[in-house]
Amino acid sequence: MNFQLTRRHLETALDEIASRDRHIAKALEQVGYPDERRRGEPSYEHFLRIIVGQQLSVKAASTIFERVEAAVQGDFRPERVLAMSDSELRALGLSRQKIGYARGLSEAVMDGSLIPAALADLPDEVVVEKITRLKGFGRWSAEMFLLFSLGRPDVWPADDLAIQAGLHRIKNLRARPDRKRADAIARPWRPYRGAAAIFIWHYYSKAPMP
Repeated sequence: MNFQLTRRHLETALDEIASRDRHIAKALEQVGYPDERRRGEPSYEHFLRIIVGQQLSVKAASTIFERVEAAVQGDFRPERVLAMSDSELRALGLSRQKIGYARGLSEAVMDGSLIPAALADLPDEVVVEKITRLKGFGRWSAEMFLLFSLGRPDVWPADDLAIQAGLHRIKNLRARPDRKRADAIARPWRPYRGAAAIFIWHYYSKAPMP
């Protein structure tokens, strides 16, 4: 698998964006380059992590996922999750809705309708189409997989709230941008929008609030 969002790519891409965009250049001076964020080969575990992380802070999602990992003893196979009762999964911190999503994901992997490793050979939009067939997986979820599991270089999760909040601060905007505005801001950053997204998350977590 050709994971492109390596540390070297991030630095090269952000230097290029900074040469075109004074706001990114200033933000880069403040917080430096982000670390590489690779999750290894595409797997069932990655999709389960995405479910856990939906509509939660990074810290809360990490805590819940650690509980899930302990419950399955690090053995991330769909059979392990399907064998757990709803009450056991709720005790780990999963909502009723996310339990349903996790069971649907597990069944899709078991019956072969979703083969995570096979997605690495497909174009971005085909990956999005296949992932969004799953209940509970919208475009944001597919974009997280494209960025952190496949390392695609020009993925831009414009609906992500931290991306929008980061743009608000970096660009000194009057209001937090919606998807349409976020897309417009990032258009000149092509084909490096994946690096820009990872940097904006980094900036949002590191830069002091004004």
